[in-house]
Amino acid sequence: MLLLVASLLALPGCRRNTLQDREVWAEVDGQPIFRDQVERIYRSRATAGPDAANSDEAVSFKLNILNELINNQILVDHALHAGITVSEAEVDNKVAELKSPYSKEEFEKRLKDQGLEAEDLRREVHRSIIINKLINKEITSKITVADAEIAQYYQRNKSNFNVPETEYHLAQIQVTPTADAEVRNLKNDDAKTLAAAERKIQALYARLRAGEDFATVAQEYSEDPRTAAGGGDMGFVPASGLNASPQLKQAITSMKVNEISGIVRSSGGFHILKLLGREEAGQHPLSDVRVQSAIRQTLRNEKEQLLKAAYIEMLRNRSKVVNYLAERIVREGGNPSAAK
Repeated sequence: MLLLVASLLALPGCRRNTLQDREVWAEVDGQPIFRDQVERIYRSRATAGPDAANSDEAVSFKLNILNELINNQILVDHALHAGITVSEAEVDNKVAELKSPYSKEEFEKRLKDQGLEAEDLRREVHRSIIINKLINKEITSKITVADAEIAQYYQRNKSNFNVPETEYHLAQIQVTPTADAEVRNLKNDDAKTLAAAERKIQALYARLRAGEDFATVAQEYSEDPRTAAGGGDMGFVPASGLNASPQLKQAITSMKVNEISGIVRSSGGFHILKLLGREEAGQHPLSDVRVQSAIRQTLRNEKEQLLKAAYIEMLRNRSKVVNYLAERIVREGGNPSAAK
């Protein structure tokens, strides 16, 4: 985390809200955006460096964050005028989703580290949901991708669909025989000894054999902090990436798609694997429905980004935006660190 840029925080050219003693860095149709909002986001995103606290890059970063907040305020205002609403239940569900990978104490600490109270989080979640609803209504729902566009994309990027080696789409449930502070499953369950790990993996395997959903069991009990929250999904792993663990490689290469392995022991503990898919080596043709689906999603994403940028710019043209921080930086000749 970076130290605050003292000279930037004391920019005298920025308006102040004297009631709350919060410095206003921008206004959107009279609605203030405060310095502390920008600083909090900056601290959560910035990477510490030797001279980062006084660098021009830090100031530029904050200016970009401020621009994001300006755009978000414009979108929220437009959504409210368009009659888009968000229920308390929707906010509750999203907050519960954000909390799910952490214990109560860990989540409260994360909020405190970011300078947030529970109600601050709910307000931010509410804003996020209402913006997403607006984008879905005005942009995403109107995007179409024609078959001809898919064919043209494939011809332009044919080499991207030539897979050099077989890749396996894997999910896993992992149990380790040692205590791990990084465990992030929903049950906050962590085997701390070899005997406990053996009992736990056997119990989980029995539940899977009885028909329980693999992803749900992984979210609740897997001890791999990288994959538990995503239902154990490891993404695509190339065949060469399996060479480090002969035990896992043997299990994976012998499995059929959607098959669940037995219990596999490795140097990392105990594993139960599921093969979600397999991409064979070679050129994948346009007729492959997976190729078409991937291209369609890529084109949809590209169109959404373009339309969203244009849409925000259009709304911004209709709004009265005053960026006091930008004005101050220009007055200081691009050297706000000189401000007292």
